[in-house]
Amino acid sequence: MVRDEFNRYCASFTGATHVVQWGNSDVWKVGGKVFAICGWADGDDAFTFKASDIAFEVLSEMPGIRPAPYLASRGFKWLQHYAAPGLSDAELQRHISDSYDMVVAGLTKKKRAELGL
Repeated sequence: MVRDEFNRYCASFTGATHVVQWGNSDVWKVGGKVFAICGWADGDDAFTFKASDIAFEVLSEMPGIRPAPYLASRGFKWLQHYAAPGLSDAELQRHISDSYDMVVAGLTKKKRAELGL
């Protein structure tokens, strides 16, 4: 997956908003909460997403995937796909979708209703 594909995919989620911050990273949010980030790792695109406890434990051991810098060091379960082999595009999309779902689930009922979720 490349940055343009990542941005098109994230834009497809209901209520998703995009900002550029943190050193020109593409940051995707729903209800004001981050669900995916595309930044850089050694000059290449790196994709960061929230993970379930099980996904965090399993995926963080895979080559090309690591606990997300900054976020994971603060105890958050976020992963970064930063190099090959990492995840296939379909797997990465599934984890971004899961991240979106986890963030939506954490929003208040009122906020979900405002966003049509």
